Amino acid sequence: MDRKPAFKVNLHVFSVSSALVLFFVLTGVLFTEKLTSAFTTVQDLIVGNFGWFYILSVAFFLLFVIWLYFSPYGKIRLGRSSDRPEYRDTTWFAMLFSAGMGIGLLFYSVAEPIIHLASPRDASPGTIEAAIEAMNLTFFHWGLHAWAIYIIVGLSLAYFSYRHDMPLTIRSTLYPIFGDRIYGIRGNIVEVLAIFGTLFGVATSLGLGVMQINSGMDYLGLMSVSVNNQIILIAFITLAATTSVMSGLNRGIRILSQMNIFLGLILVIFVFVMGPSVFLLSSYVQSIGYYLQHIVFLTFQTDAFTGIEWQKMWTMFYWGWWISWSPFVGMFIARISRGRTIREFIRGVLIAPVLVTFIWIIVFGNTAIYMEIFGNGGIVQAVETSIPTALYVLLDELPGSLLSSALATIVVMTFFVTSSDSGSLVISILSSGGDPKPAKPLRLFWSLLQGAVAAVLLLTGGLVGLQTAALTTALPFCIVLILMCYSIYKGLKAEADGIDTPGNEKRSPEDTSGNKAKKMVGELLGGKTNK
Repeated sequence: MDRKPAFKVNLHVFSVSSALVLFFVLTGVLFTEKLTSAFTTVQDLIVGNFGWFYILSVAFFLLFVIWLYFSPYGKIRLGRSSDRPEYRDTTWFAMLFSAGMGIGLLFYSVAEPIIHLASPRDASPGTIEAAIEAMNLTFFHWGLHAWAIYIIVGLSLAYFSYRHDMPLTIRSTLYPIFGDRIYGIRGNIVEVLAIFGTLFGVATSLGLGVMQINSGMDYLGLMSVSVNNQIILIAFITLAATTSVMSGLNRGIRILSQMNIFLGLILVIFVFVMGPSVFLLSSYVQSIGYYLQHIVFLTFQTDAFTGIEWQKMWTMFYWGWWISWSPFVGMFIARISRGRTIREFIRGVLIAPVLVTFIWIIVFGNTAIYMEIFGNGGIVQAVETSIPTALYVLLDELPGSLLSSALATIVVMTFFVTSSDSGSLVISILSSGGDPKPAKPLRLFWSLLQGAVAAVLLLTGGLVGLQTAALTTALPFCIVLILMCYSIYKGLKAEADGIDTPGNEKRSPEDTSGNKAKKMVGELLGGKTNK
C-alpha cells in the first residue's frame, strides 16, 4: 500500500503567493505612511473606473444562479449518483453560515442601519423613511447577492471535483475553457489570485473583528482601545485559530462552527426577548417585502449622476469584500457539500443563510433604530464616535448588559477563530494542489501569515485599509468568476448532451477515476487533451 506523501505543495503557486504576501507585510511595517496613502489612491481609482463593472457582474451572478436553480441541470448530483451528503443539514448550515458571514455581520448589524439612519441616501436623517431605507440597504448588502457570489465558486468546485474527479482547486473550474492548459501558467495565476483574495478578504474580516473585540474588552474594563492592543489581540487569537486549523475540519472547525451558532442564537434570543419583540416581528415581514420590491433598482444603481462617494463606502466595498471572500467560502462549502444535487446546493446556500441573516439584522439593527427613534437615543452619537462600539452601546440599553456584552465578545472571538482557521485551511488546499487534507506545516504557515496581514492592514489604514484590501484583490478575481459561470454552463451542457440521464449511471467504474475522468470531460466538451 502506498504511503501518502508527508508534505505536498504546488511550489510555483506557494512561492509566488507567499513571497508577494511577505513583501506586503514588510512594506507595511517599514513604510507605514506611504502604504496608507497608497490605499486611499487605489480605492478611488478602482471605484471611479470599475464601479460599474462590479455592479453589472454581481447582478449577473445572481441571475445566473437563479437560472441554474430552475434549469434541468438542477437534478445533477455533486458526486456519483450513489453519493449522499456527508453532513446533516443543521451541521452543514452551521458551518457554511459561520464561514460566510461571521464577524462582519456582528460588526455591521447595528452600525450599518444606524449610520444609514443618521446619513440616509435619499431620505431626511432620523425619520421613519430613513429607518425603512436603512434596513433595506442593509438587507441589500447582506442578502442574495453575497451568497450568489459564493455559490458560483462553491458549485463550480464541487461539480468538477466530485463529479469529474478533478483536483479541488480553482483552476479545475476552468477546465472546459482551457483544457490541460490549466496545469500551466494560466492555472498558477488563477490560484495565486484566489489565494490573495482569500487572504486579504479574511484579513479584512479579522481586522473588523479584532476592533470589535477590543471595544468589548474596553467596555468590560479589561483593555483600552488602541491599535497596539488590537495587534496583540490578533496575535493571541491567531494562535487559537492555528490550534483549531491544525486539528482539521471534522474536529476544531466543525465544533467551533456549531458553537458559533449556539452562542449566536442565545444572543439573538436575548436581544429579541428584552427588546421590542412585536415591533421586530412586524418589521421583519415588512422589510423582506420592501427588499424584494426594490431589489432590481438597487442591483443596477451606480449613482452615475450623483458621484461615487456613497458607493465607495458601501455597495462597492461589500461587493469587493464578497468577491474577495468567494474563493475561501466557495472552497469551504464545496468541501462540505459532496452528495447534494445542484438544486439542493443552491437552495441551501442561497435561501437559508439569507433568511437567518435577515433575522439577525432585524433583531440587532431594528432594536437599535427603535431605541434611537422611540427611546432615549444616543446610539447614533456613539456610532459616530466609534463604529466597533455599536453592538455594546445597544446591549448597554438592555437588562443584564454586562453579561450580554461578555457573551457578545465571546461570540466575536469564536467567529474570529472560525473565519481564520477556515481561511487558512482553504489557502493550504489551494497551495497544495488541491489536497483536501493539506500538511500541517502548510496550515501553520498560512494561519500565522493571515494574522500578520490583518495586523498590517490595521496598522496602515484602519477601516479604510481593510476596505481597500477587499476592493483591490476582488477586481481580478471578478473576471475569474465570470469565466467560471461560462465554464460550468459549458460542462453541464456537455454532460447533458453526452449522457442520457443527469446522473452518472452510464459511466463504468474506471471512468470515475483520475485521468479517465479528465479525458471524459475533455471528450464531452469536444476538445482535445494535450496529454
